[in-house]
Amino acid sequence: MPQPRPAADRPGTGDAGRAGDAGDTGRADGADSAGRAGGPDRADALGRDAGDPDAGRLALLLDSAFVVLLAASLNRYLSHHSGSSQAPWVIGLSAALAVAQPAGSWLDRRRPTPSGRGRRRQLGVVVVLWVVLVLLAPSFAWCAVPLVYTALRALPAKAAIPLVGALTLLVVIAEIRLPGGADATLVLLPPTVAALATGVFLIMARQAARQRALIADLVRTRRELAATERREGTLAERARLAMEIHDTLAQGLSSQQMLLQAAERTWDADPATARTHVRTAAEVAARNLAEARRFVHDLAPAELADGRPLDRALRALAGRESAESGLPVRFHLDGTPVPLPAAAQSALLRIAQGALANVREHAGASAAAITLSFLGDQAVLDIADDGLGFDPAAAGTGGGRGYGLPAMRARLRQLGGTLTVESTPGEGTVVSAAIPLEHR
Repeated sequence: MPQPRPAADRPGTGDAGRAGDAGDTGRADGADSAGRAGGPDRADALGRDAGDPDAGRLALLLDSAFVVLLAASLNRYLSHHSGSSQAPWVIGLSAALAVAQPAGSWLDRRRPTPSGRGRRRQLGVVVVLWVVLVLLAPSFAWCAVPLVYTALRALPAKAAIPLVGALTLLVVIAEIRLPGGADATLVLLPPTVAALATGVFLIMARQAARQRALIADLVRTRRELAATERREGTLAERARLAMEIHDTLAQGLSSQQMLLQAAERTWDADPATARTHVRTAAEVAARNLAEARRFVHDLAPAELADGRPLDRALRALAGRESAESGLPVRFHLDGTPVPLPAAAQSALLRIAQGALANVREHAGASAAAITLSFLGDQAVLDIADDGLGFDPAAAGTGGGRGYGLPAMRARLRQLGGTLTVESTPGEGTVVSAAIPLEHR
């Protein structure tokens, strides 16, 4: 029977393929959405999102400024032209504007239209009333300031900029018509203010559009990452359950099948032995039931419950396997035991169970041995048998040996350990699992 290799010949442990592709879950497919989000040519380039409270505050500020400037201009007009025949028209137009501007904004907030058509109609009515009012009374020209911002918010840039230019030209004409004649400052000031306001507004609009696109990309990426993490968690849990089922329930069912078959063969000739096999099968079933309840809740194996050390659990496993299957299994402890993390103890115990199941089902061995070695920098578990052996290269990652070897490698990979299989046809097999102790 092949013997476990001496300590000097054991392979060192390595990283065993850390899962380094987790960073690939970050998606790059949202990088170009900033261009699709729209620039300042959109009707609502800045601050008109339905759920944006700042949009409502900005509209309220513009409406309040318009009404205040309108009232100040009306007061100035009446103080100088109270007896004019145009005064009733001026007062009526002022009242209409004082109602039209805030009412339009209020209706737009209460019943917004996707295209912004209602807002543009309201702006058109206000502009027409204001133009007529300025032609009658040039002192109302400065009401154009909030109108400029309203136009920039309500219209695409290609429509808002010509409108702002027309409003500015009308303001300049109104300033020239004021008593006292033309003044160079009054002629240059309105175009300068309008150009500055328009430029700042459009730059802010572009920045806001880029910010909204970035936020949308971040939200989408976060959702995709969450979905990826959920999928990975589901796959990890599925793999865990598959390994636990293979290393507990499947092996227990296999043992029960062998015991019941043995009981059937000896039932007539040796009833006492047959009943012993049946009782043993019942004990295996009870143990399997307990294990199933434990691994569903991701608890440690029953053999390791209550802080039982790994060497005692492996010794009990060897004794139980000998009693149930009739295959002599010896346990040997090499070195001074050191505390291992629960995950490492559980993995090594499950590997021992799986390896013994392979020996029982495939090897045709007459004896097996379990050796647990503590070598200073690593803990090594060897399971050796004197059975038929096989070609590890031909078996690949599992091959005819079923799910067992891949499951063992997966367990060890999570702990930074390695699995080595040494076997030759006709000369038995040694399965060696090594876990670095620095992972404690």
